[in-house]
Amino acid sequence: MRITWQEFRADQSLSAWVAGLLAVLISYAGPLVIVFEAARQAQLSTAMTSSWIWAISIGSGLTGLILSWRLKTPIITAWSTPGAALLVATLPSLSLPQAVGAYLVASAAITLIGVSGLFDRLIAQIPKGLAAAMLAGILLRFGTGVFASVSASPLLVLLMIATFMVFKRLQPRYAIAAVMAVGIATAMALGQTRFAGVEFELVRPTLVMPEWSTHAVLSLGLPLALVTLTGQYVPGMAVLRSSGYSVPAAGIVGLTGLVSLLLAPFGSHGVNLAAITAAICTGKEAHEQPGKRYVAGIACGLIYLLIGAFGGALALVFASLPPELIGALAGLALLGAIATGLIGVVQDEAHRDASLITLLATASGMSWLGLGSAFWGLLLGGIAYLVMHRPWTRVDVARPGARTT
Repeated sequence: MRITWQEFRADQSLSAWVAGLLAVLISYAGPLVIVFEAARQAQLSTAMTSSWIWAISIGSGLTGLILSWRLKTPIITAWSTPGAALLVATLPSLSLPQAVGAYLVASAAITLIGVSGLFDRLIAQIPKGLAAAMLAGILLRFGTGVFASVSASPLLVLLMIATFMVFKRLQPRYAIAAVMAVGIATAMALGQTRFAGVEFELVRPTLVMPEWSTHAVLSLGLPLALVTLTGQYVPGMAVLRSSGYSVPAAGIVGLTGLVSLLLAPFGSHGVNLAAITAAICTGKEAHEQPGKRYVAGIACGLIYLLIGAFGGALALVFASLPPELIGALAGLALLGAIATGLIGVVQDEAHRDASLITLLATASGMSWLGLGSAFWGLLLGGIAYLVMHRPWTRVDVARPGARTT
């Protein structure tokens, strides 16, 4: 669906831009910390780390902007958070050229899976209750994190909660904007921000020629593709479907995979469909009308491009905010998405037990064999669905070959 410039101007709203900004804020103040840790463990230079941030920021901005505009849907893309977590353990044992070679393999595999339509067929086989349960399980810890952070910074968090309640009653559309403004002002007044030493300068991307290594492909490339598909694309599509956006996954997976392929030589470990931050831009907080929430996706893409141009400088600004502020912002902004997921679990009566197993396993945060809770929640829930809810058949002993249900 093509969008005209006049239509885009008419659909503008402050709430959509705030949702886009908040999605970026949470991405840089949270998951980017994992990227910095991986870079530190691998002893990457400041220039290479800045190039890495440039690549994932530019990739996220371009793909989100293009997809949101073309599909008229709030498509939020970001870098692979579980992939970055995998790099913390794996990257120190590889040379950077070997890692880049593994990135290329992972991106090529994801691109082929996307354009071939295999991912769409996989998504179609997942019951709606299980997808909703996985979404709720992923987001639940953000909701509980709001109240868990009270003990660390009571004045800051309680003021943000109070602001949310008051504005939800008086001006619900601008509740998150008010919470963000009050949170930042309070953090600055309490001296909890760390903006000193941040310098703004354009990044010069660093090109790294890949080196092909079987060890790197097996230990990093293939696991990176797997955790990105199961930990990012599956929950990301669940967010879109749960919010009523029935867009095909093939184009989304194919484009993000292709952009990841092009940016891998500059240090990007992968750009993909976002899940947690996407839930902020697909809910009512972005706009009451679902058809106008795509503006949040475009806003998010534009902000990513701005940050990408300055590399780590603006990212460090976001990272300088206290974690309690970011946690409270994320949790309060995601309350609507959490409710949507829980409602989906309850309404899917036919598969409720399997959905509950998916919800609990995902919310547990379990990690095994290098794979995160989103993968295991979906796998265990899928097994429960097959065992408990799919019809069983048996062979009639009296009449061999006859089948009964």
